[in-house]
Amino acid sequence: MSKTLVSLQDVSRTYSVREGFFSSVRRTVRALDGITLDLRENEILGLVGESGCGKSTLARIALGLEQPVSGRVLFRGNDISSLEPDEKKAFRQKAQMIFQDPFSSLNPKKTIYQTLKEPLKIHGLCPDRDYRGRVRELLAVAGLTDPGVEDRYPHEFSGGQRQRIGLARALATEPDFIIADEPTSALDVSIQAQIINLLLDLQEAKKLTYLFISHDLPVIQFVSNRVAVMYSGQLMELMPGSNFLSSGNGGSDVTALHPYTRYLLSAVPLPDPDRRKKKRKISWEQEIVAEPGGTIDSDKGKGCAFAPRCEKAKSVCFEARPRWRQIGEEHFVACYEVVD
Repeated sequence: MSKTLVSLQDVSRTYSVREGFFSSVRRTVRALDGITLDLRENEILGLVGESGCGKSTLARIALGLEQPVSGRVLFRGNDISSLEPDEKKAFRQKAQMIFQDPFSSLNPKKTIYQTLKEPLKIHGLCPDRDYRGRVRELLAVAGLTDPGVEDRYPHEFSGGQRQRIGLARALATEPDFIIADEPTSALDVSIQAQIINLLLDLQEAKKLTYLFISHDLPVIQFVSNRVAVMYSGQLMELMPGSNFLSSGNGGSDVTALHPYTRYLLSAVPLPDPDRRKKKRKISWEQEIVAEPGGTIDSDKGKGCAFAPRCEKAKSVCFEARPRWRQIGEEHFVACYEVVD
């Protein structure tokens, strides 16, 4: 088994928010609630869950851009919150991010050459005289080979080309760990396929570790070695990527065990009308009780976050949080219904 590269250990994160725009009353929202998750060297871990469940918060904490209120993040066994300045700089070099919106993540006042030269300069990765050559190499790896492309500004590129530039920027520091936060959601389907194939080729060639966040469940299955399912700041299930979509649609090959994972998979559209009839429908009453976006802090430790929506919930589901149990090879779930 591969070594662990990044380890999140019992990580929690809260935010203080106002009840309304004009209100002075504040409440504490728990965006992450006791997340424990390991990412191994040279693997792609897919992370799925509805909007507001804490995926991007987890990504920022894994990169050290935010600090957890409890728990810790280890990179190669070292707590990133206690790194010395030189060690933190080395960590920044080895951990990078590809953003969802490639346009807003690029400085419109800088040429692509200026943007890609900056990380090379900060980390001293090549002599001054070699900056332009190295920038051209990075752009070529990302699939941009037109002469003089590095002297253009972000607004002169299409969305797919800007995402390639974002990928080139992430590769500039020669990282080991890359977080891809919905890198294809703003792109056309044909361009999505090109970017995904490029990410996979680079991952194999450079032995990279990805945390791949997406709402596109077929894409998650296609790229991921393992898939983690999150709901309202808690992890519900962790399973092999090859089994992920085969678990849905009410077939005999169901391997997903947590009710929330099954709800997610039931939402995947099917082109086959006969199979579509067999898909399990979520009632309107179940839909309206959903409260994505974290849980109120006063509810900490009072059970499974999905219990208010779950038709199989028992009294214990509201009283105590289910433990993380292994129920198969590479398959973990937190659910009383499964482990009883």
